[in-house]
Amino acid sequence: MQKICGSVLEVMKNTPVVELSRLTKGLKGSIFAKMEFLSPGLSKKDRVALNVITEAEKNGTLKPGQTVVELTSGNMGTGLAIACAVKGYPFVAVMSRGNSEERARMMSALGAEVVLVEQVAGSERGKVSGDDLKLVEIAAKKIVKERNAFRADQFNHQGNFNTHYLYTAQELIAQTDGKIDAFCDFAGTGGSFAGTARALKEYNPEIKCYLLEPEDCAVLSGRKLINSSHQIQGGGYSMTELKFINRKDIDGFLQVSDDEAIQTARDLAGKEGLFCGFSSGANVAGALQLLRGEMEGKNIAVILCDSGLKYLSTALWQNA
Repeated sequence: MQKICGSVLEVMKNTPVVELSRLTKGLKGSIFAKMEFLSPGLSKKDRVALNVITEAEKNGTLKPGQTVVELTSGNMGTGLAIACAVKGYPFVAVMSRGNSEERARMMSALGAEVVLVEQVAGSERGKVSGDDLKLVEIAAKKIVKERNAFRADQFNHQGNFNTHYLYTAQELIAQTDGKIDAFCDFAGTGGSFAGTARALKEYNPEIKCYLLEPEDCAVLSGRKLINSSHQIQGGGYSMTELKFINRKDIDGFLQVSDDEAIQTARDLAGKEGLFCGFSSGANVAGALQLLRGEMEGKNIAVILCDSGLKYLSTALWQNA
């Protein structure tokens, strides 16, 4: 039994793993899902946010009382809002209006200043494209300069990769007794895929690692961009390169449609009792593809990235 924690920051780790035996019924093999949505900020980005802040404190790039700024689809911002609240840093979250309003409200409730950036002309709410993200990046850089702030740059700060390399992957290995044959993960910043894949392959080079993208925006795999305005929030930004990803760690690419991600997220809720978001649905849909194909009979590890509570106003739960 865990003892009394000194703060909420101490529970941003060691999330449990559950086997999805109901979704895999009739299939050979297993899916082991790490429940990152049980972290205090309801996502895998909690541990990244804390590690980025901690590393910056140690190397002196973040000064006492300095403002922290980051662009976010909502999850990194929530994690940073929690870490900054506890540690005493002002925090500004910069987010596209295309992301779910629940996440903006949650960050605000946690003490963050939330700056919402308008989308490019023609963009739809609930669908954040790479062009939308570019506008958010411009706004974030402007605020950093104006306030002499620390940028918790999740696309480039090594703390993102380190978090999953040092902690997420090691927890998965311990929790499954190392019985992992494959890992698949949706590409946002690429941090969770890159860090986890690297550590898994160092543990066992035979573990296959698959990078997952939206079906119409699978540019990392070299496919032609069809539509960057997909519904799987938090990734698939039509970036052809991501800093953290070493292509030597990629054994294959998977594509998932909006409908597959949504239906699988709903199945996770209705059949497994796991209330998750779009990217969690995408990850499990990818794992099911593997079990029906080249990884039949194997054990697939995935991350359940965030909570379905962050998407109640979106298409994910409308008419569910």
